[in-house]
Formats: sequence, C-alpha cells, structure tokens
Amino acid sequence: MLDKIKYPNPQMIRTSWLDLNGEWAFFIAKNESGYDKYPHNFPYQIKVPYSYTFKNAEVNEEKYYPVVWYQKKFDLTVNKGRHYLLHFEAVDYQCQIWLNGHYIGSHTGGHTPFVIDISKWCTASNILEVRVQDFNATDQPIGKQSWKDHNFLCWYTRTIGIWQSVWLEETGAQYLNQVKMIPHIHLAQLEIDAQLNIPITATLQATIEFQGQQITSINCSTINGRAHFAVNISNDDPNFRLHYWSPSEPLLYDITFKVIYNGSVTDSVYSYFGMRQIETRNGSVYLNDQLLYQKLVLNQGYYPDSGLTGSIANYQSDLIKLKEMGFNGNRIHQHIESNRMLYLCDKLGVLAWAEFPSSFNFSPTMMNHILDELPDFIFKHINHPSVITYVLMNESWGVNEIAHNNEEQAFTNSLYYLTKGFDSSRLVIANDGWEQVKTDLCTIHDYNGDPSSLAASYQDLTKVFAGSPSLTSGRQTFCDSYSRQDVPFLISEYGGIAYEENIQRQSWGYGKRIESKSAVIDKIKQLTEAVMSIPNCAGFCYTQLTDVEQEVNGLLDHNHHYKFDPEAIRKIMTSSHHNGFEFN
Repeated sequence: MLDKIKYPNPQMIRTSWLDLNGEWAFFIAKNESGYDKYPHNFPYQIKVPYSYTFKNAEVNEEKYYPVVWYQKKFDLTVNKGRHYLLHFEAVDYQCQIWLNGHYIGSHTGGHTPFVIDISKWCTASNILEVRVQDFNATDQPIGKQSWKDHNFLCWYTRTIGIWQSVWLEETGAQYLNQVKMIPHIHLAQLEIDAQLNIPITATLQATIEFQGQQITSINCSTINGRAHFAVNISNDDPNFRLHYWSPSEPLLYDITFKVIYNGSVTDSVYSYFGMRQIETRNGSVYLNDQLLYQKLVLNQGYYPDSGLTGSIANYQSDLIKLKEMGFNGNRIHQHIESNRMLYLCDKLGVLAWAEFPSSFNFSPTMMNHILDELPDFIFKHINHPSVITYVLMNESWGVNEIAHNNEEQAFTNSLYYLTKGFDSSRLVIANDGWEQVKTDLCTIHDYNGDPSSLAASYQDLTKVFAGSPSLTSGRQTFCDSYSRQDVPFLISEYGGIAYEENIQRQSWGYGKRIESKSAVIDKIKQLTEAVMSIPNCAGFCYTQLTDVEQEVNGLLDHNHHYKFDPEAIRKIMTSSHHNGFEFN
C-alpha cells in the first residue's frame, strides 16, 4: 500500500517522480535597475520551499526586496516518448520560468498550484531558473501578509517566492490532467469528471478499493479528452452500503486511474476519496444526514522560522492537538494550505473551512487577480472530504464599502455563484463575519469579552439577521435586502484571549490582557459556554490555535506547544453539543 504522505500531492500520485525541494542558488535584486536584468551570478543558497524572509530558508538577509531569482541544476533520465510534468504548489506572486535557456511559462497568483509540461526542453542535465516578483500590493490576494514595511496587529511577515513544494513527474504522452470526484451518498455513487491533457478518444479506467479489497472497476471512453460518469460503490461489507467519512470515523476509499490509449497504459494515477455529504436545512448543518455542530478553531498556519511553510510533523502535531482539545475542525484562515496538510485533515478526521486570501483594495485589477486564482483554489480542495466550506472573503476586506456599494456587492455575489458553478457540493460563505450578501451560512465575528452580553446579543435570530448584534464590530450582519435568507447561523470568530508568560511590549491581542493561566481558562470557559448556550446556533470558531509573531491569542504558543492544560480546554469544548457530532 502506498504511503501517501510521502508524495507532494497525495491525491494525484505518480510513482515516478523527482523531488526538487532542497538547495537552490538564489539572487536578490536590491535596486530597481536590477529588477529586469538577468543575474550573472547567484550569490546566495536558499532552502526551497521557504520564503527567504524566514530563518529556515537559510538566507541571511533581513530586508524585504520585491524581485528574486532561483536556479536549480538537476539530472534526469529522459525516456523517449515519455512526458515530464513540472509542478509548483505555490509561488508568491508573479513568476517567469526558464529551462535550459528556454522560456517555458509564467504564472500569476501567490497561493495556487500550477504545472508545466517540460518534455520539449528537458535533457539529461538541466538548469531550471525562476524569476519572482512580489510587491505585496493591496490589490493582490495577500491574506495575513503585512502590506506595510512592518508587522502590525494581526498581519505578519511577508512571503515571497517558492513557498510550497516543487517536483517533477514522469508519465506517458496521454495523461490525466485533472479529475473531480463528487460523492453522492444517497445514490451510493461517486461522480467522476476527468480531463486528459489532449482532446482524444481514449479509455479511462477507475478501480476502487477499500482497505485493500477491490469494490469495483469501470472503463469509460473519453470524448474530446473528457470522461464524465458515475460509479456505484455500494457493497455488503459496510453496515449501511457505504463506508462514510466523518470526524469520528474518517474512512477513505482508494482509487486508481489508468489512461489507456491504443491498447497501452499511458498514465497511472493513485488517489483517494471520502463518501460524505454536507448540507443545510431548517437552520442546521448536516453531515451524512446527521446533525453537525461545528467546533472549529482558527488556524493561521504560521510556523516558527518558516512562516506559512509547515512540515508534515508540524501539520500532524497541530491537528492532533486541536482534536485533543475537543475541536472537530479548523478554519484555515487567509491562506491556502499544502496538499499534505489537507490530506492529514482527511486522514485524521478534521473538518476544514478553506479560505481564499483577501485583498485590501477594491479595483478592476483586484477583481482580475481574484478571478485568476479562484478556479485553482476550488480545484485544489474539491476532492478533499474534510473540506466542507469555502470562505471567499473575510470581514469585507477588499470590499470595504460593500454595505452601500452595489459594485462590491455584485462582485462578491459573483464569487459565490462562480464557486457554486465549479463545486455545488459544499457550503459557500461569500463574506464571512458581517455585511454578508448571498451565502449558505450566516456567520458573525464577535470578540465581546463579557459572557452575559455576548449571549444576550443572539437570543432573537430575527434581530440577529436584521441588525448589528456584534458589540465589537458594530457592523450589520447582512447588507440591505439580504437578511431574509434561510440559512444556519454560526459565531465564526470569538475569544481571542491574549496570554503570554512574560508580557512583551510589542505583543498584541484582543481585549484586556489577562495575567494568569487559570484566569484565561476561566474566561475561555465562560465565553464558550455563552456561545454554546445561544439558541439556533450551528457552531463556532474559536480564535485561535497558535500564537503568531506579535499576536498572542493562541491556545498553543509560538512553538506550537500547549499554553494551557489540553484536558481543561477539552472539558470546556465538550461540555455541550458533545463531540460536535450528534445523531439526529
């Protein structure tokens, strides 16, 4: 059985691949006259995939410069008739790429993956060069990266360059380019929509297994390179036809795709999926027809000395810790996580809200940047059973006048409908926190530190939807004319209690600083019990999982160690709505 976590994309595994992470030559353009010039030498060495702005990159340069270059030499056994696919999981923000002196492509967008078929240019000995430009402009999707020259409040150190994995795969001339797998639990079917790299008539074979036992195998002919079909995967082994995926039982099926052209297998891809359904009705959220009360924690995804680039050990430790503290999921906040972290959410049974990074300046350029990356954002998450919700904007960032601006409302609504067009199987929040337009969930951010008034603000759901219940934001829940939507309600940010052993002058947190662990635990208990007492509330998201740089609101410290007794947190989180997952 394949050890999926070894591969840079556990959902699209080809066993013939080359890891290009590690040491690369590196150049920093330190003045404007050098921005557009090819560097004749690369004086630094950098550890990919870390941004040079963090210690683990091993580049001793503290100042931020917006243009950098990379160079990687690698050897390759080139087999005749085979194709070689160069994968970049994320490069922030605009990049141009050369191989052996040939310009082979470019990409704009700092968070989403892309691939280039380099078969025409690769040789036995290769030189790969990448120029990256990132001015961290406010019309780019930058998420929590500070657009100022310094960190402030809850915005952190900038990321530039290659910050997620780079690898090379070998395949045949006809190969699987993209696949979408949507489970339909009421039909006991998996819907498969696959696209080959070229518009040919071929055969796509899909073989499905569960824990090493074959369930079924099916062949489908492609039309113009596309195969769209459904597979019945019911059998007598599970108690109810299917092995369902849930946080309590994260059961996964394996699937192998083979592309067959002129009688020969030209590509083999190993993947997996989970049978689960997420939906809303009568003001509640249901997972596999069972009532789901969500107990999420806000996950900023920053790691000591490496920023947004975590390791497998980092991801696994964080996800295990959040489950030990009684949460059933995480809101992946203002960044797009790595393939491996998303796989671990699937494997460990951790619900995930996938969030698109925000821009901060509404303009035609900003809209184009978001539209460029949104489809790839969706397709990165589309086959992960743990991902149940897409968050497209946060707190009106980038659409600051949305309450009164028809253009900003129209654009935000368009993102909702575009996302539904690509993937109708998940919940979509167009603008999380306040001033919502079209949405599948009503979500409110409230950092009120008084438990009594916090709970009192949400007793009448009609007033919650029509008014401005959050005493800390003062913003209306919905934009005018959108408050009559029949959707579930959640407190999607609360808490944010700042604590550190030795208070630092430059540190930041919500509300008045509490000076003892026991007092913090008591405050978390009071606020969480208040939130869980709110009638007709479908769940919450606590701020936040870890301390990050100057922000000290975490349940874990900067090194992702427990700040508090995890059992004490667990008792609070499981005191009501047990396990966050109940049979209805």
